[in-house]
Amino acid sequence: MPVQPSPSPDAPESPVPDTAETDPAEAGPAETGPATPEGFKRAADGPVAELVWDGRNWAADGEPLGERPSAAEAARLRPLRGLAVRWPAEPVPAGTVTGLAAAGVPLHAAASPVWVEPGLARLLAAWAPADDTGGPRSVTALRREEHSVRLRRHALRGPAAGTAGATGARAGAGAAAGAAPKVSVVMSSMRPHHLGQALTQIARQRGVEVEVLLALHGVPAGHEAVRRALTACEVPVTVVEVAADVPFGTALNTAALRAGGDYIAKWDDDDWYGPEHLADLLMARSYSGADIVGTAAEFFYLEPLDATVRRTDYTGEIWSDHVAGGTILLARDRFTETGGFPALPSGVDAAFLKAAHAAGARVYRTHGLGYVLRRSVRAQHTWRLPLAHFLRVASNQWRGFRPSLLLEA
Repeated sequence: MPVQPSPSPDAPESPVPDTAETDPAEAGPAETGPATPEGFKRAADGPVAELVWDGRNWAADGEPLGERPSAAEAARLRPLRGLAVRWPAEPVPAGTVTGLAAAGVPLHAAASPVWVEPGLARLLAAWAPADDTGGPRSVTALRREEHSVRLRRHALRGPAAGTAGATGARAGAGAAAGAAPKVSVVMSSMRPHHLGQALTQIARQRGVEVEVLLALHGVPAGHEAVRRALTACEVPVTVVEVAADVPFGTALNTAALRAGGDYIAKWDDDDWYGPEHLADLLMARSYSGADIVGTAAEFFYLEPLDATVRRTDYTGEIWSDHVAGGTILLARDRFTETGGFPALPSGVDAAFLKAAHAAGARVYRTHGLGYVLRRSVRAQHTWRLPLAHFLRVASNQWRGFRPSLLLEA
């Protein structure tokens, strides 16, 4: 859709500096405790090994695994493109398999016996390791990572999460059975023409209960586009009107004060989010134990060029002091303790993360496959980098809008 000009719009706040990766993991992947997605390798060019039942235990690539795979065992498997699961005909304990799925280890089985949980069996058959390991336009690694995320979701939130040996790292990953966590989505907007799309994406979030705290930043609630978007929205929306000369950070905090959820999540009105965006953040918070979680900024839609680019120099599934600003999520009480967003006109997200990190908050960055940042003309963003920058740092470029399949666009 065309972007209409607006004065000083609220926009993504410097999710990626004009450099390559500058904030590597604060520590390497954990090697103690149960395996989690931490340390997943997006670019794995090793062979495809076998996961087999030896009569007593499961063994991967010839090495036995525990009933609940450890982080060290998962780390050993990360360089592999995947594991081919060789199920025995008769039922055996499947905790090791679901544990590896929960850790995001890419698993494949063209067929599974009838005793295997049906959802897991379908997932294992839906992807197969490819021989193609790269090339500037290849999506092989992307399809592999999408499969990894689907496996994590299934093992940590689906039926397999209740089976023995899932991982033990799932407490709160989607809340206790039958109780969806409540997330207060905080959004400030000066662009009423984006509100319909933004509210629709929030309303379609799965696995969570959401409410929206909307700060209309210099826009009257009676604006026709605002009224139309609010009428069509299927989740509760609390609207606060804030004068245009109020700093962006103050506008966000004015809305956040009305939050009634267990978690605060920041949302940018002009970006795209997959329907499991919030559930994935909560899942990452659960298995990492982080105070703040967010995604890597990977996909960008360059609107003037009608092109999508992906940059992969920002790794997911690591500890970092940096996440994409439009994806910040943390517990509401922790948000209150930090003092909220700084009262700045721009650079709000970066300043918030810097202050939180300095105060001891641990920040974890999960995958960025369910998020796309929109870049329009340079003058319309407080985060000002020329479009040429995104072309220069891109690992992939595509014509048109080409997000990950996980966005379910």
